[in-house]
Amino acid sequence: MYIVINGGGKVASYLARTMLDSGHEVALIEKRAEIVERLVAELPPRALVIHGDGCDSIYQEDAGTGRADIFVASTGDDDDNLVACQLAKVAFGVPRSIARVNNPKNEHIFNALGIEAISSTTIISRMIEEEATVGDIRTLIALRKGNMAIVEIELPTDRCVVCDKRVAELDLPNDCVLIAIVRGDEEVVAVRGDTELRPGDTVIAFTAVKRERTLKRILTGS
Repeated sequence: MYIVINGGGKVASYLARTMLDSGHEVALIEKRAEIVERLVAELPPRALVIHGDGCDSIYQEDAGTGRADIFVASTGDDDDNLVACQLAKVAFGVPRSIARVNNPKNEHIFNALGIEAISSTTIISRMIEEEATVGDIRTLIALRKGNMAIVEIELPTDRCVVCDKRVAELDLPNDCVLIAIVRGDEEVVAVRGDTELRPGDTVIAFTAVKRERTLKRILTGS
């Protein structure tokens, strides 16, 4: 994938390095000269770093936004993030735009314009609510306007109703997919149809929020 990121702060630089390490192409647009110098020094040489304003079409064009698969606006200013994402969508036809939202009250504006809004405040508060209402389910991240989520469920060590069963044998809802299993302190197992669950496994799943309780009941029996 080709990813263009507007902003060069800690969130942006961490995201850029992670995507580069995963083999993706990344360009960053940053208007502060001292931050640009730091990014150039810290990131791998194949990262494209543009000194300019991501709200300006000239610099988005320099960054190759027209061929980007994803545009990410990660500055600390919601207005800038909104303008940059809209510019990427309207002027360059980027198929997917994601924005960091610093004030949760602004989320509905981004969502109404087809921009995926990510607010750390909302995610943290949602995780607290899920801990209180769903018990053994811990929400790792909310996606798609809060309708989908990646969750973590720990299987019981005794009287495990799904242990020694293959994933393909489980009667999971259509909008629930098991992604991975964390087993012990280090082992991470990618889930396949023939993967067997074991007592104490931590299951990572992608699910519709409305199916979280059903998923928990299937995996834990309670």
